[in-house]
This record gives sequence, structure tokens and C-alpha cells, in this order.
Amino acid sequence: MSFFNENYNYPRNWNANGFGWVNPAAFNQPSYPIQMPTPESSGYSSLNPSISGHSLSYGFAPGVVHPPAPSGYPPAPAAPSLPYPTMGFTGYGAGSSGGMPMPMPDAGFGASQMPPMPMSMPIPGGFAPSTPDESSSTVKEIPFQSVSIPIAEGMFSSLGERGSGVRTRTDVQDYYVLRSQCLENGSLFEDPEFQAVSSSLMFSRRPDRHYEWLRPHEICENPEFFVEGFSRFDVQQGELGDCWLLAACANLTQDQKMFLRVVPEDNSFEDDYAGIFHFRFWQYGRWVDVVIDDRLPTYRGELIYMRSSEKNEFWSALLEKAYAKLHGSYEALKGGTTCEAMEDFTGGVTEMYDLKDQTPPNLYAIIEKGFQRNSMFACSIEPDPHVTEAETREGLIRGHAYSITKIKLADIVTPSTSGKIPLIRLRNPWGNEAEWNGAWSDQSVEWRYIPDEQKEELGLNFDNDGEFWMSYRDFTRYFDRIEICNLSPDSLSDEQVNRGKLRWEMSTFEGEWAIGSTAGGCRNYLQTFWHNPQYVVHLEDPDADDEEGNCTVIIALMQKNRRSRRNMGVDCLTIGFAVYRVTERDLAQKPLKMNFFKYNASVARSPAFINLREVSCRFKLPPGDYLIVPSTFEPNEEGEFLIRVFSECKNSMEENDEEVGVGEIDDRIAPDVPVPSQPSPQRQAMERLFLDVAGADGEVDWVELKRILDHSFRDDLPKSSSVNGLNKSYANQQNAANYDGGGPEDAGGGLLAQLCGLFCKDTPFAEAFGVTSGPGGGQDGGNANGNLQSQIVPIQHVDQGGTGFSKDVCRSMVAMLDTDQSGKLGFEEFQTLLTDISKWKAVFKLYDQDQTGRLSAFELREALHSAGYHLNNRILNGLVHRYGSRDGSIAFDDFIMCAVKIKTMIDIFRERDTEGTNMATFSMDEWVEKTLYS
Repeated sequence: MSFFNENYNYPRNWNANGFGWVNPAAFNQPSYPIQMPTPESSGYSSLNPSISGHSLSYGFAPGVVHPPAPSGYPPAPAAPSLPYPTMGFTGYGAGSSGGMPMPMPDAGFGASQMPPMPMSMPIPGGFAPSTPDESSSTVKEIPFQSVSIPIAEGMFSSLGERGSGVRTRTDVQDYYVLRSQCLENGSLFEDPEFQAVSSSLMFSRRPDRHYEWLRPHEICENPEFFVEGFSRFDVQQGELGDCWLLAACANLTQDQKMFLRVVPEDNSFEDDYAGIFHFRFWQYGRWVDVVIDDRLPTYRGELIYMRSSEKNEFWSALLEKAYAKLHGSYEALKGGTTCEAMEDFTGGVTEMYDLKDQTPPNLYAIIEKGFQRNSMFACSIEPDPHVTEAETREGLIRGHAYSITKIKLADIVTPSTSGKIPLIRLRNPWGNEAEWNGAWSDQSVEWRYIPDEQKEELGLNFDNDGEFWMSYRDFTRYFDRIEICNLSPDSLSDEQVNRGKLRWEMSTFEGEWAIGSTAGGCRNYLQTFWHNPQYVVHLEDPDADDEEGNCTVIIALMQKNRRSRRNMGVDCLTIGFAVYRVTERDLAQKPLKMNFFKYNASVARSPAFINLREVSCRFKLPPGDYLIVPSTFEPNEEGEFLIRVFSECKNSMEENDEEVGVGEIDDRIAPDVPVPSQPSPQRQAMERLFLDVAGADGEVDWVELKRILDHSFRDDLPKSSSVNGLNKSYANQQNAANYDGGGPEDAGGGLLAQLCGLFCKDTPFAEAFGVTSGPGGGQDGGNANGNLQSQIVPIQHVDQGGTGFSKDVCRSMVAMLDTDQSGKLGFEEFQTLLTDISKWKAVFKLYDQDQTGRLSAFELREALHSAGYHLNNRILNGLVHRYGSRDGSIAFDDFIMCAVKIKTMIDIFRERDTEGTNMATFSMDEWVEKTLYS
């Protein structure tokens, strides 16, 4: 395995996409193995015959690579030692059967057999446990690795992340409203959000010369948006280093439906012209409309950035300006990846594959299937570190993005043989004579062996337009990376489907990593890993042409809204995912808890966690149910994400999360506490104590309740609370003996403990309050009443804004049981409140094992579950945001407030859902009244 080396200068074409890692051993592993693997064994290692003879092969498993012979392993051939993971492990044994099943001629015309599967060094066994909390009996996983890409490098700043977030966030600009206003006023639109100033051009330095912003009619006569339609030849590069964007634009022109979704037809220099234009881009699961004016940067009257081959055509220049506005400036587009631009043009899922020394054995088949589904393609060569856009001897440009416009298995006839040869057509966005000059280039001798009808089918021409053909073999030899954008199902029209184009099946979910709740970190952190959001994908049918009955799956994890916050110092999180095979029995538990991940290895995973906008990988998996766990590398890293799953055949996806509701109380706490029957000495004693607290009106308001709670729970509140919640002026009047031996602290933990002690005596709750039975217990009515009289705090001494329970907690407790909305609790209501508080305190003590008076936010789900409340991730995230502290903990009074709110809202709902349909209807005034008072 290749590990991250922080001192290594990463190549500029680093990517986190491609083939993911698949662990064949995990498919045959029982859910809870009788015999645990030895510490030296690892499901990902080809040196582990105890688990499986299979090894990893570009994510195509099981059965892609034959098991090694039992007698030993053949020596591995030398392989390049890369300091970073790229497309997964390879194994020993026979080559993959996933290559291109087609006849190939002799290698005399630039053709060859499909590249063999590369071999890499075996993975050493014997990894140490990933974290100290993981025992040696758990299933061994190769520890997840994180890779941090230096954002300062231009090629790593995908889509210009460095300059994003600089434009102001104002009201959404409505193109049609703004155009109507300009037409009524007889003025031309000037965009206040992307002004014609130098900061819109560059953010890191001042321009080196004076640029003039001109409208198209000031640049040429008779400007037009389109001149005889649109084509890939309308895209030519200017001074800006955004060839990656131009390559995506060239691909976009080849599909009319996709093109017109990005470039609306109602843009015009003729009808209703007002100097305003708009374009649409896909951003994190939705399409956004970007409005611009038509003032373009020029020097000496000429466009300095993207332009068309026709001097009076401006759609491409205006599209580039809209994309620059989306990311803050033109300079923000300097350096990027074509796949992300294609993704923003289509809403598809992108993949990237390294070709040097690691060309996938079935890459041609992947490209061919991609064209069947209208996928978009681009490729590039690693740049020369010393020369910008250096030209190779073969006429190719380093550090430059090319678009792939066609792939064809062409007929070839020679004097000695005939057959088929895979050819690929590429385009240089410069649109000039800078073309490939090797085999199958313009005017090359190889074309004499292609029949004329085949040439016509290929649309062959030898113009100096930047477009050229080359053999597939030479393509994999001279190019370093290929990028594929797989289109979402809605990108294909019915007409295209009728013509034989295929659609991907897609499922998508939005989620969040919240500190202390759902930000559990990667599998290296076993204790918190299971808190991450979990998604179940069901793969129904294998691919139609897959001989082994496997399904092609592309999983893409994208973090949202990071680039727009870079001006606040927010960088991309380091993200990745793991995939587990699950059964119906496993899915009976929602979500899956720590033990599942402790005893089950992942069957697939992203090769590394990386700080890019998106991590996507392609897998071959058998039909069945799979659990995907997306996460950040470290726990408690907060962010939003979008996860998408593409497959060739139908898939379904759902979140593996709890349904909101009420369940049984944890057996470790107690069953429902019986209500004392009437009349009884205990009830009469409680009634007398209640009246002493409540006063003459016989009811308790929030002030009196706060006074009781602050004193009775002084040991559970944060230690910073002065005088345990009692007002200092009152406390100074008290006899110190009351707080020493024989005082309230020795009498059951305070006033509320005495009240609860009477009520909960001889029940499982008694232990939580330190209540004992029998003689000497100090819990008889007389003693309790005597202690009570010495502890009642006069109402004028209550510190309503001081320490202890907050006003909101006490008011919410009153509102929870105040059915007549009087703002007070009667005795029956007070009695019910004591039952709830005793339960919640027992729960809190169960999980506050270190007795700090605080719970880890990660324990909130389990604590509320023990109290009988089942909540999903979205609600838990909201509770942690609302009641959690910055250090990821929840204080005792906040836990009580949390429980009060949950009980109140569930009771309000269930009161209306009389038929148990999980649906309730409220009018506006009813909903406002109930939610505000609660």
C-alpha cells in the first residue's frame, strides 16, 4: 500500500476518483464470526489465505483475480512506487477477464491488445489496531488514510475555490424582472454583484495593464449570441488558464438539450435586448440561475478571455463571465479540473482515472458504455514544471485539457489482414493547428487502410481545427488522466433514448455532519464511527453484459458550500466513505451500532480520504443490500454533503435511521412508576409538602419550581453555579449546620429528592435519589416536612436571572403539563412532573459515568433512547445545535430541557393523531399557540 508522505510534492493531476477498493474477503464473512481473524489477517490483503484467496483488482471483485496457488506466491514485478493511493489494489494471478472482448490486429497501425492489468506490491499484514479503543478481537481493517492536497497549487483549486465567496450575498437576481425594468427605463443593465472593475478580474494582484470593459456592440458590428447555431468550434481559449473549462464547454455543445439548459435560448442581442443575460449551473443538487451584464474585459478592443471563432459571436464569452461570477472572479477559474466543470453543466457524477502505469484493463469498455449514456469526457497530460503548456514532440500540449468527442471501433483492411481497431477522437480547445502528429493524425498514412464508407461514418476531415484522431493504445500511452462525467437520468431526452442511448439509474440524499451528533469520523475512530449518517442501497439486477453477475456502481460524495466560505478561512473537509454488505437481520437495527462495525469489515471503500469537493469511485458488486457510511476523516468536523449512487440497473436508496416515536424505557432505568392510590399516608404527606412549597394558591409557578429544582439538583448542575443555585443573600442567612452532618445533603440529596423519595419509595427509581427504606431512612412524612420548613426559600429572595436551572427550562416544565395554560401546576400535574424528572435524572446518571454533570453529545441519542424517545439524525442534529455546548457536551439542565421539549412536542402531536396514522392536522393559529407556549 502507498501511504501519504507530507514531504512529497504531489503531481498536479492528483485525484480522489477512479476505481474504489473492494474487499472480496468481507463478502464471505459472517456477520458475527465464531472465530475472529488473527491480528495479522486483513480482508484487504492478498496475503491472507485464512480469510479469502481473492485479492483486490481495481475494485472488481470477487472472482476477477484468480486465487494464488497454495504452494506460494509468485514474485511481483516491479511497480512504480507512488506515495499516494490512486485506483486501488491489484492482485497476483491471471489477468482480468474484464478487458475489451474484441478482435485486435497486429500492432502495426497504432493498435495493440488491451493493456494488461498492472501489478503492485502486496500489502503487508499485521497492522496495529486503528485506535486504542479497538480490541484485538475485532475484524481487522486497513486503517483509513487521509491525504491533504496543497490548495495553493493551481490545479488543485478545482473550479477556482481560492477566489470564491467574494461576491456579496444579496437578494436573488431575477433575470426576467431585471430585464423588464431595464426595458421600461430604457437603460442597459449593469450588474451590481459583479461590477466592471479590476477585482472582478483578479483577486491576488492588480492587473498588469489597463483593461477596458466593453459591450459586444462596442467591440464589433452586428453582434449575435449564436452565429449559425453552436458547436465545439465556437470555444477558443484566451489569456486565462481555463482550458479545463473550455474542454467542458466543447463537450456541452454536442448535446442540444444539455446545452440549452445551461445556455437558455431567450438570450439575444435582438429581441428585448437590455444588456442582460443569464446562464444556469448545477450546484449541490439544484440548478441556479446566474445573471450578468454583457460588459466584457478587452485590451485594445479585443476580447482577452474566451471567444468564438466568429468575431461577432458572444455566447461562449458570456458563459465564461457567468461562471466567473459564480466563483468570484475570472482569476478564480485559473487552474481546475474539467470533470467538475462538466458536473456543474450537467448535474452528473464525475470519475477520474490515472493512465500512467495504471490503465484500467477495461477502460475502453468504460468509455464505450459512457458514450452509450451520453457521458462527457476530457483528458490531460501532466504539466511540465518548468514550462507552461509545453508542447511535446508529438504535438500534444502538457498541462492542457482536451475533450474527447468520439470513440469508434473502426474497420481496417490491410494487404495481409483485416479486423477492427479502437480509435479515439480528441479536440484541443485552442481550435488551431496544434494537433497530434503521430499515427492516425491528419493526413497520416494509416488512413489508407480504412474503407471510404468507414471514413464517412467517422466524419473524417483534415482541417486545422484542433480536432484529431489517434489510436486507443497511443491515447493511453501519451495521456496521463481521463475524466468522465456520467449524466443524470433527466439529462437524456426521450428522443435520445429512442435512438438507443441508455440512462443511468440514480439515487441521491442530502445529509449533514454535526459536531457531537453525526460527525463521527472514519472507521479509525470505532467508538464514534457509527454515529455518522448511514444509507442503504439495494442493487437488484446485475449488469446485462456482466458475465459474473455483478452490478456497476458509482458512489459520489460531495461536500457542500465550502468554497463559498473560503473568505472566512473555511477549507474543504477531508472526506471519504466505506461500504458494508448487510442483511435483513442487520437492518432490523436502525441505525447500525458500534458492534456491527466492530465485527464486520467493509466490502468496499474510497481509496483515501481527501480534501476535495467530491470523492467518487466505481465498483463492481454482487446484487444485494449495502450500507454506505460517508464521513470526514476526523470526528467532530462539521459540514453538509450530497451523496449520489449511479448504477446501470435499477437501485433504491434510503437512509438507515430511526423512525421518530416513543418506545420502552430502558430496563436499566425502570418500568413506569405506579401512581399512589388515594387515600394513603404517603400521598397525604406529599400533599402537605406540596402545599408548603406552592403557597396559598395551591399551585406551583415557574419561579417556585426553579427554587425547588436549583436546590435539589445542586449536585447535578455545572459546578460553576454559585451557592448551588441559591441566592447568596438568602444563603448567608442560613445556619451552616443545615449543610453539614444531618442537613439536607445527608437527607436524600435535597428537597426534590425527598419529594421523589416519598413518591418513588420501594421502586427502582429510589436508588437514583439515594433513598433507602426502613428505619433510619429518614423518609417518613414528619421528618420530610420538618426539613422542608427549614429549606423553603422566600420568594423575594429568588435570583430569577442567576445560576441553576434557566428560566426557559422551568417555564417549559410548567408548559409541558399545564393543560389549562394558567402558567401554574396543580398537585396532580406536579406529581406527574416528579415522575418524569426522576426518570430523566436516572437516565442522565446512567450515562454520566464520570460524574462530571455533563454528557458527551454523542451519548445523547442513546440517553434519549433509554428514556423511551426514538429520534432521527435530523432531529438529533437540531437538538445538539440547540442544547449542546461548544466542547460537544450537554449539561444536566440542558438535557432536562431537551427531554421536556421532546415529550411536549410528541404529546401535542399524539393528542391530534387519535387514530395512530402518524399524521396530524393543525390550523395556523393552533400550531402557533401550541408551539409558542411550549
